[in-house]
Amino acid sequence: MTDETPASMSARHIPSVHELVERVQDDPTLDATARPLIVAAARAELQAHRGALQQRREGPITIEALTQRTRERLAREARPPLMPAINATGIIVHTGLGRAPLATAAAEAMAAVSSEYAPVELDVAAGARGRRTMLVRDLLCELTGAESATVVNNNAAALVLTLAALAADREVIVSRGELIEIGGSFRLPDVMVTSGATLREVGTTNRTRLSDYDAAITDCTAVLLKVHPSNYRVEGFRHEVEIEELVSVGRAKGVMVVHDVGSGALRPLRELGLEADEPDVARSIAAGADLVLFSGDKLLGGPQAGIAVGRTDAVDRLERHPLMRALRVDKHTLAGLGVTLQIHRDPARAARELPVIAAALVPLTTLEERGRRIVATLEACDGLVAASVEPAVAHLGGGALPAQAIPSRAVVLEATGGEEALARRLRSGDPAVIARAHDGKVWIDLRTVPARHDATMVAALRVALR
Repeated sequence: MTDETPASMSARHIPSVHELVERVQDDPTLDATARPLIVAAARAELQAHRGALQQRREGPITIEALTQRTRERLAREARPPLMPAINATGIIVHTGLGRAPLATAAAEAMAAVSSEYAPVELDVAAGARGRRTMLVRDLLCELTGAESATVVNNNAAALVLTLAALAADREVIVSRGELIEIGGSFRLPDVMVTSGATLREVGTTNRTRLSDYDAAITDCTAVLLKVHPSNYRVEGFRHEVEIEELVSVGRAKGVMVVHDVGSGALRPLRELGLEADEPDVARSIAAGADLVLFSGDKLLGGPQAGIAVGRTDAVDRLERHPLMRALRVDKHTLAGLGVTLQIHRDPARAARELPVIAAALVPLTTLEERGRRIVATLEACDGLVAASVEPAVAHLGGGALPAQAIPSRAVVLEATGGEEALARRLRSGDPAVIARAHDGKVWIDLRTVPARHDATMVAALRVALR
C-alpha cells in the first residue's frame, strides 16, 4: 500500500498553468485582458492552492473553482489601488479614511484641472511667471484678516518650514502642556530637531503662566510657539496662556509669535451652526500673531494642505526658504482649496455644502428615519440574527474637538458568523463599508454615511449577510 501525503494525492487534481489560462480566457469579459496578466494570475492561484494543500488548509478542488478564483483575482487586480469607501464609523474626519470628504464643487474643480493644463505658476493678466500660492492668497487673507498667506502639503510641513525659516539655530519657547504627539509618532520635540531650532520648555504639563514665557526669553529666542492640543484635553487644575497675552509679551520683547491652531476653524464654529469651543484663525490674527498655522483637510473641509497666514514679512521668509520647493502643493490641491475657501465666504453655504460640517448638523430624527428604512430592507437576509436602530455617539475626529461628542443613530446588526466576520466581509466588499464591531454586534453609524449612499450600502449589507 502506497503511503501518500495529501499534497501528493492532490497533485493529480491540479491543472497546468496552460490549461487554467485557456479556461480563464473563455470568459468573454476578459477579451481586453492581456495574456501575460492572465498567466500571472493563474500561476498565483495555483501556487496559493498548492500552499493551502501542503498546510492542510483545504483539500483538492475542481478546475472550475480554480478558474473562478483566477477570474476573481484578475477582477481585483484591475481595480484602481484606491477606491471610495463608505465611512460608517461615526468619526467624521477619519484619518484612516482620508480625513475630510470634499464639497462636490471642490472635487469637480480638482477633476477639471486633472486632465488639462492649468496656469499654476503663470500670471495670466501680466503674461509672466507668478507664484502658485497667489491663487489662494487673497481668499485666505479675506477670510482670516491676515496680510499674506502661503500653502504647503500638510500642517506638519507648515510647522517644519516655519521653524526652519524663522528659528534655525535659535530657541523656540513652548509650554510643556503643548508638547504634542499626533498620529504616526509625530512629536513636537522631534520637529524642532528636524528644523534646526532648539526647544525651550516652560511651565508644567497642566499649568503655564505668562511669567514663564517672559522669564525664558533671551537674546537667543526667535519664536514663542503656541500649539493647540487638538487630539487631547487637559482638564481640572490647569491654566494656559491665551494668544492675546502671548502676543503682548512677544511684542514687548521683540520676539515673533506663532500659533499652530491645527484643526482649521477659520472663524468661530458657531457661525457654521456648531456649538463647539475650538480656536479660530481669525481670532489669532486679530490678536497680532505673526503667523497662524492650520490644516486644510480638517474643519476647513478641503484637500490635504498646511496653511500659514500672517504678516507679509513672515510669510515671505517661508516662501524664500529652500524647503518651500520640497513642500509645495500641486494644481489639484490649489483647485480644491480655492473652491473650498470660496464656499467659506458664505457660512450658510459652508454648513450646507461642506460634508464635514453638514454631517455634524444632520438632525437625529433624520438619522432615525433612515435607520428604520435600512433595517426594514434587511429583514429577509439569511445571515441576519437581529437588526435595530440604536443611539450612538459620533465624533468630529481627525485632531479636532477630541472631547466633543455628537449624538447619533446607528443600525446595529447581529449576524450568524459573529461580528468580526461580518465586519471583515463589509470591509472586503465593493464598495467597502467600514463599520465598528464590538459586543457581538456591528454598528453602522449613519452620521458619517451620506443619505445618497443608503441604497448602495444596503446592497453591500445584503451581500455580506448572505
